[in-house]
Order: sequence, then C-alpha cells, then structure tokens
Amino acid sequence: MLHSLPNKTVIIGAGGHAKVIIDILRADPHVELIGCIGQSDGSDVLGLQVIGGDEQLPLLREQGVNHAFIAVGNNARRLALAELAESIGFELINAVSPHAYVASSALLGRGVAVMPGAIIQPDTVIGSCSIINTGATVDHDGVIGESCHIAPGCTLSGCVTVGDLSFLGTGAKVIDGMNIGKSCMVGAGSVVIRNIPDYALAVGVPAIIKRIQAPAEPNVSRREN
Repeated sequence: MLHSLPNKTVIIGAGGHAKVIIDILRADPHVELIGCIGQSDGSDVLGLQVIGGDEQLPLLREQGVNHAFIAVGNNARRLALAELAESIGFELINAVSPHAYVASSALLGRGVAVMPGAIIQPDTVIGSCSIINTGATVDHDGVIGESCHIAPGCTLSGCVTVGDLSFLGTGAKVIDGMNIGKSCMVGAGSVVIRNIPDYALAVGVPAIIKRIQAPAEPNVSRREN
C-alpha cells in the first residue's frame, strides 16, 4: 500500500493564534510543519522556528514548500496575506481540530480554522480563511462568508448568514434566520435578534447598532496575531 508524504506547510503568523493552529496541525499526519513567518527571526512558536518575514515566501516555494496556513487573527490582514500566498503559488490548507465536529454535508473553503469544541452542522458553508473558534457552534444551513471570525463560545442558530470579513465577539448569540452583513462587528456577549447591515458595530442584549463603520484597510506588514 502506497503512503503519500506529508505536505510541507509554512505557517504565516507567529502569535497566539498561530499557537492554536500549530497545535491542531501537529495532529494531522498529512501535514509537515516547516516553520513560521513572523517578525522575530530566530524565535519559535511552540518549538516551531520563526524563519523570517514575507520575503521568505518565494524562496520557500522554490524549495518545494507548496502549502501554507494563514494564522493571523485580524480578518482583513488574514485575507490580504492569503491572497499574497496564493499569488506566489501556495495552496492554503484547512486546520480542523480532531476535537471539533463538522457535519459530512458541511462545505469548507480554503484556509479555514475550526478549533477544538467547535460544531458545524449539516448543509452549512464556511467561506475561505474564516475562523470558527473554540467552542463556537454554527447550526444547520448557515452561511459564513470569507475571512470571518466567529469567536470562542459563539452560538449561531440555523439559517444564519454572516457576510465577508465580519467578526462576532466571544459568546455572541444569533437567533435563527438572521442576516449579518459584511465587515460587521458584533460585541462580546451580544444577542442578535434583528438583521444587521453591512459595516455595522452592534452590541448589547438585544444587539443595537451603535454606528456604521468605514471599511477596514488590510495591513499585511503586521502578522503576529
């Protein structure tokens, strides 16, 4: 029986978020981690060496490292780095904890993180570069856009849609059928019982729109967290 070699993979990011991703990917026999891209050359993250900045990416690709994971918490920055990595020729892999539940009919994009204790129910779609963080649940028929962050302990009921680049803070709850627009921020512990438009900041129980925010500009140069 033939066994394929593990995919050589670089972690782009070297902060706290990268620690969780490294821990998950070390449990995947299909992945061989070769180092992190970050700002502190020569340091390490959970024993994985930081091998330099973004300038190392083309060199790594030439050396046969074909896969990458963007381990950066900021949504806009994560998406920009994903586009950079793919333009160089890297294939983005997913990091799905063996302690998470992902229904067989759920669809995950590229570069998705699913943390321990997370639950993704049937016929849910998770967009590329999104994070379903520790203990978060996304129920049936949900649609999470690209580069979203569903923070630890969030609870999304069935048929909830979240637009690209939106962030739901720790412990936020969303009742069934709600639509949260793109580039929104929902405060920690908030309870969403009404639709939220694009670029809104919404907080409270129930969540109330505090302001409509200007679109965030991605910052590729900072990538530690």
